[in-house]
Amino acid sequence: MFAFAAAVSCGQTEKYVEKALDPANMDPTVAPGEDFYRYATGGWMKSHPLQPEYARYGIFNELADNNEKRLRDLFGNLADGTPVPGSEAQKITDLYNMGLDSARLAGEGAVSLQKQLETIAAICDSRSFAETVAGMHAAQSSPFFAAYVTADMTDSDRNVLYIDQAGLGMGDRDYYVDTANAGLKAGYRDCLSRMFALAGIENPDSSAAEVISVEDALAKASWTGVERRDVRRAYNPISAKELKDTCRNFDFGAWFRELGIEEPEKIIVAQPSYIMAVDSLLGSVDYAVLKKYLAAQYITDYCTLLGDDFYDAHFDFFKRQMAGVKEQQPRWKRSLQVASEMLPEAVGKLYVQAYFPQESKDAMLEMIANIRTALGEHIDSLKWMSDSTKMFAKEKLESIVVKVGYPDKWKDYSTLIINPTLTYAENVRNIRMWNMADNLSRLGKPVDRSEWLMSPQTVNAYYNPATNEICFPAAILQKPFFNPQADDAVNYGAIGVVISHEMTHGFDDQGRHFDKNGNMTDWWKPEDEAAFRKMTDVLVAQFDSVTVLPGLKANGALCLGENIADQGGLRVAYTALQNSFAGNRPEDIDGFTAEQRFYLSYATVWAMNITDEEKARLTRLDVHSLGENRVNVTLRNLQTFFDAFGIEEGDPMYRPEEERVVIW
Repeated sequence: MFAFAAAVSCGQTEKYVEKALDPANMDPTVAPGEDFYRYATGGWMKSHPLQPEYARYGIFNELADNNEKRLRDLFGNLADGTPVPGSEAQKITDLYNMGLDSARLAGEGAVSLQKQLETIAAICDSRSFAETVAGMHAAQSSPFFAAYVTADMTDSDRNVLYIDQAGLGMGDRDYYVDTANAGLKAGYRDCLSRMFALAGIENPDSSAAEVISVEDALAKASWTGVERRDVRRAYNPISAKELKDTCRNFDFGAWFRELGIEEPEKIIVAQPSYIMAVDSLLGSVDYAVLKKYLAAQYITDYCTLLGDDFYDAHFDFFKRQMAGVKEQQPRWKRSLQVASEMLPEAVGKLYVQAYFPQESKDAMLEMIANIRTALGEHIDSLKWMSDSTKMFAKEKLESIVVKVGYPDKWKDYSTLIINPTLTYAENVRNIRMWNMADNLSRLGKPVDRSEWLMSPQTVNAYYNPATNEICFPAAILQKPFFNPQADDAVNYGAIGVVISHEMTHGFDDQGRHFDKNGNMTDWWKPEDEAAFRKMTDVLVAQFDSVTVLPGLKANGALCLGENIADQGGLRVAYTALQNSFAGNRPEDIDGFTAEQRFYLSYATVWAMNITDEEKARLTRLDVHSLGENRVNVTLRNLQTFFDAFGIEEGDPMYRPEEERVVIW
């Protein structure tokens, strides 16, 4: 009934190597015009029931599982030898083994926390308070706010310091300000009380309540997720002197000194009203309460690296209650994830050497070139955009930097020390301090445009507007995203859409504000911007109308950038596929046209089972729509999709032409 993979090149259907699309993944009891997501993925969802260690499980998770098994083998190979002291192999092996040693972790108990908790307890004035907060920031914690160095949005060749809102234990303001989340807030308070008791904090129940009171105030001052997406509003340059003059209750002078950086002439404050509210809070709340908040931040940051009693407390709230996970992942997975996250490029180097062939990189580069051409054709054909704006758009498109597989220059870990005589948490804290020192050392220096923001073993991809680059780590270049044995329709529907999705991010509601060099400039004509906003308002409304759970709607404004990129990605990849035919259409495979296989391949990569708790959590926090909506809502705007499956007026998947929106 269904398609087998053609050999290698476009149009070849004589030789079938393997199944590129498995008919068992489909649900033939559902018509494509009724619910395309279920039609294309229902069989996969039935054969992959959600296991108790997951809040959601989809194709991304399936590939991540495969990678973890690969990395476990690689780590085992390292351990079979005798790693040279100070080598990356020694650092990976020691860190991984520390996470596996449950007996040692249980024996250490809260010992790893004591030094920092004593520093917090010793706070007695504004200077020692600011120094302690700076010490936590130096280890990549984020009490009250986050600080980091990255490219200046208006001068993309120079690095500058950013200050951003942060410090909410539950992650998002809505958990605090929305009364519908009262049950979760109570669960969070119980979690804090439990961890305080384990850490030896006096009066754990009342201390937890005091922490909640501080976070309630931070939440009320926090910008919403939608407000934070406005990149122009989030660009607020200020000097260190002006920051110190504005914030009289937080000693930024002591904070700068403790971090070991000179006071910058330019700092970007993302949410000025929030920072002012924090300063006001610090002037009205007793240090005894603020110290409880800092202790909670610190314990929560490191509790998963301690014994099972701490890990259980964290899991029972953050995983079980918030996300619906029923069982903890095995210890080897947790330890492997820490090693991979803490030493991303050292682990990535192993992964690439073992599992990423040059042929995959070459094939990707060819497909990227084809998709760049197709997006240029789309820009040329836009009826709503003026010629002058098109010219700038095409210049930006042609300037997009492409990164595939792995960095050309690997990160140097030679000065990083992993010391097995220290505790697991102490080693992780030292790694975080090493990473933050590396980040702060870039302040005022030129941007390193060769740097990667994801590790090679990450199953994902990204677009970075500051460097105008698209990046595809090695780990995403495997089936079903990329299959060298599949026909072109399958590959363009999967990794092809991912490629064009990332390219389209350069022209979404955020990316469009940046020029070809990564500088935030206004290169749009006013009438073009107005036309763009009119169309994006329609897209927002389409997703806003979706009911995720009873009483909970999708947030079209929060997910606007991803939804624009999904639609643009589909349309551009479809054009690139059509271009690849060069007038010689391929034969149908098992009764499916190339167009049908393209859309089926796209839907397949979003197959997923998910708990209701995780649906609710992601709807509040994530800028990506749920997989089902990335398929069904997006496809309902595309006439080529309707044509491919004969979907007509009266079918649930059909959307009248006057209600559709096509942007890129």
